[in-house]
Amino acid sequence: MCCPNKEIVLAKLDHFKETWDGRYPKIYKSWHEKWAVLATCFEHLLAVKRLIPITNTMEKFSRQLIKVTKSRTIFPSADNLSKMFYLAMIDITKKWTGRRQGWSQ
Repeated sequence: MCCPNKEIVLAKLDHFKETWDGRYPKIYKSWHEKWAVLATCFEHLLAVKRLIPITNTMEKFSRQLIKVTKSRTIFPSADNLSKMFYLAMIDITKKWTGRRQGWSQ
């Protein structure tokens, strides 16, 4: 969920504290102490914020590399593993033909 400004997020953080602080006090404390770092994402425009999340792409990429190495459990050397990763990355990135919506902005 992407929030348009800091005030909404702070209100949601306060609501989280009211609801969950009794059960999970360390979470709110950590978020509250690190708020200056967490709040930097709100300095970007809303259009840019939509382009920032890449975790799904990275997880999918990682899964594909794991899938390639699962079929071979033993590698004669680290160099062989590096070569296999390199070739797998070339195959994986060939499928990346789509553009991110709004990237030209």
